[in-house]
Amino acid sequence: MKIINKSGLEKIGNILDNAVSRGIEKRYEAPILSGSPERDIWYRIPLAAGMSGDGTGYHIYLKTGFLNKLCIFLSGGGVAWNEYTAARPVTGGAVAAHLPNFYWNNLRPMTQIMNINNGITDIKNTENPFKDWNFIIITYATGDFHTGDNDYHYRNENGEDEVLHFHGLKNFLAGMRVAKEYFPSPESLLIAGDSAGAFAVPAVSDRILSVFYPACKDVTLFSDSGQLIYNRWRTTARDIWHAPSDIWSPVKTGNITADWYRALYKKYGDTLRYLYAGSPRDYLLSAYYNDVVTHRYSSDPQVQEKYRQNMRVMLRELKEITPHFGFFIYNWPSLRISGGTAHTSVRHHTFFMRTKSGVSMAEWLLGSVCGDVRDINLDLMKVKS
Repeated sequence: MKIINKSGLEKIGNILDNAVSRGIEKRYEAPILSGSPERDIWYRIPLAAGMSGDGTGYHIYLKTGFLNKLCIFLSGGGVAWNEYTAARPVTGGAVAAHLPNFYWNNLRPMTQIMNINNGITDIKNTENPFKDWNFIIITYATGDFHTGDNDYHYRNENGEDEVLHFHGLKNFLAGMRVAKEYFPSPESLLIAGDSAGAFAVPAVSDRILSVFYPACKDVTLFSDSGQLIYNRWRTTARDIWHAPSDIWSPVKTGNITADWYRALYKKYGDTLRYLYAGSPRDYLLSAYYNDVVTHRYSSDPQVQEKYRQNMRVMLRELKEITPHFGFFIYNWPSLRISGGTAHTSVRHHTFFMRTKSGVSMAEWLLGSVCGDVRDINLDLMKVKS
């Protein structure tokens, strides 16, 4: 029997990736918005001012609901923090060959399944308590936690010169202008994000609140899986992403998410609701952390346990910012890495699944936006409320 090497797996993976993308584009892609949107339909809105990391086009998603409530959802899709990671975007081939792949650099049709019709964005699921809300999905394909403003020159794996367009902040602001146009004065705001978008929530929420929606006083912030300890985040945000000074200057430790929440709380205090969710042995973020520490892009029980320990510290830091910070911990098993736990839940079918506490993320989140902020499943972390 012929054994396929990594190069062969990469080629097969890219072929499958392209085939799947064409199939999704043909059958499932949301229509482009033309004229006034109908209620309860997802639309795609191309933005001329936007750009994906590889220089291709950029779009967001919009859905009008039946309530004057708005969810601004910041999508995830990895991160590039130096030249090595910039040179290794996600491709079907890299995934198939188990090669390092750190971020999405374009909005392939395949990313549709990561943005809409899943979890909180599943508007056909009667169990979804947010199905009647308005939604703006700020998509993500720039590797900069939605905060960058730089054209970053690097060399790819073949030694060729390329450019990664860290245009995350430009894309975000262009998307927010659309949000303001269609949803000028919501009575409630939920600013949420998963993965890279979870990091972004505390980074960009001040702009949402001070520039676009200063009159809204009912605001909830929710980050699902935003932990990656790295001691050079400040340098990355300042010198590689070229984030504005109000975004990079609060970053003083290896925990960029906690630093950003700390700065946000200093300005807004308990006038906002703060929520965090995650799993203790996140198979993906533990692999990122392993690469930071050992330059090995892989997850195993040892690094997963270190990730869990770091998460315990992070939850304690968030509680020190405000004891009203609400946590939802889940430990759905990873289907990819033995011993690992799931990476994100808010846009997954597990959003509706009850944990051992008898509470689902959907129920917890609905209670939180209604003012009942609680901690769920902290016993999984052995952290006292």
